[in-house]
Amino acid sequence: MVVVLDTVRPRHPEKAHRADAPVARKPPWIRVKAPGSAGYLETRGIVGAAGLHTVCEEAGCPNIGECWEKKHATFLIMGDTCTRACAFCNVKTGMPSPLDPSEPERVAEATAKLGLAHVVVTSVDRDDLDDGGSQHFAEVIRAIRGRSPKTTIEVLTPDFLRKAGALEKVVEARPDVFNHNLETVPSKYLTVRPGARYFHSIRLLQQVKEVDPRMFTKSGIMVGLGEERNEVLQLMDDLRSADVDFLTIGQYLQPTRKHHPVVRFLSPDEFEGLETIAYAKGFLMVSSSPLTRSSHHAGDDFARLRAARAARDGR
Repeated sequence: MVVVLDTVRPRHPEKAHRADAPVARKPPWIRVKAPGSAGYLETRGIVGAAGLHTVCEEAGCPNIGECWEKKHATFLIMGDTCTRACAFCNVKTGMPSPLDPSEPERVAEATAKLGLAHVVVTSVDRDDLDDGGSQHFAEVIRAIRGRSPKTTIEVLTPDFLRKAGALEKVVEARPDVFNHNLETVPSKYLTVRPGARYFHSIRLLQQVKEVDPRMFTKSGIMVGLGEERNEVLQLMDDLRSADVDFLTIGQYLQPTRKHHPVVRFLSPDEFEGLETIAYAKGFLMVSSSPLTRSSHHAGDDFARLRAARAARDGR
């Protein structure tokens, strides 16, 4: 089982000027069944009883039915309000509430109750905090280790922009996977991810390896935002220059008409082609499909990632 504690971002009135076109009709390969199975309802009950937020609900993830049926939930730490207003994300923006000191233990309790083999922890952006919330990440990691020592832990962090020493706090807590998403190619940052800086994110991932060369690193992007193919290939090279191990590529889906429009739906064959190229560039693990998301199948993918490193290193 996998639980993912994930980052959410904003519903925000300022997005209206970015796009106000009808949401594009999804092709057949992107459609999924509405959730409602017994397993889905059980997971919803456990998550609700723990008082935890999930990115599955807040961001309208298309995989919620499949994941929750298997008790794979994507939890959100540090509140449900983001300090940024990215044009792709359907999570509210504003001034967040103070951190909840009981949250690390509640996350650990939910992880133990669900019997998770792998848990993914992420957050909203907290630019209001001196350390960007990195100490809170570390406390969540340690609380999970205390309650479920055999559970492997994956973090999906913000960029900690202009927060000196923040990255080191998270790495020193020793998660098994450090994930930070680039989200899109650099030419799209101004309109898609205006609060972030592309090369800062690349440098962040590179620094993880400098602090702990054996820690697995991971990043993900969305396609269909108007990027060019050669830009995606250059992004792969940039990630490999930072020694990133694992790349995820998924189709961008427009949450509402106020968000950035879908410029194009890529076909399943195109995703397979990108996966082939990414492996040729040296990634240990690649997940590329229309419905791929950073935390989708995270536990199974982590097992494959470890096996790939062992095979590469001859162990």
